[in-house]
Amino acid sequence: MNDSSSKTRDAARRGEPAEPRVVMIRNEGEGLGPEIIIGPHHLQADEPEPVGEDTGPTPYNLLAAALGACTSMTLKLYAGRKGWPLESVTVVLRHDKIHARDRTESEAKDGKVDRIERAIELGGPLTGEQRQRLLEIADRCPVKRSLASEILIRSRLVD
Repeated sequence: MNDSSSKTRDAARRGEPAEPRVVMIRNEGEGLGPEIIIGPHHLQADEPEPVGEDTGPTPYNLLAAALGACTSMTLKLYAGRKGWPLESVTVVLRHDKIHARDRTESEAKDGKVDRIERAIELGGPLTGEQRQRLLEIADRCPVKRSLASEILIRSRLVD
């Protein structure tokens, strides 16, 4: 057992992640919805009734929220560096699954693919060119880039 594994298990026993970049999910008791612990932050997830008790956003809502939050922060940082008068960013996202054959952008031929529609509202006296550039920059958001690329997920059991 290495020191990192020991720290992770000790933190889990105390009910907290070992480091701020670690997300810990704890699901105890009767309900379906787990507690999400990220450093000092605690969130709840769930599924709508009748599957769950609707005590929090669904996992797909949380995924969309991550994309929306990253998009807004990316745009604010970029506009700030450029000195552009971006006063607000509102991102509205919708996730659904569509038939692969209905999408020309997808390489998949059968089954369903995930689709996230992202509507971005920019507040402030921006020029048309600035608004268009910010739309392009939205696609550089790190979470969007991760979602659009291959993601490797490794799972292992812990004693």
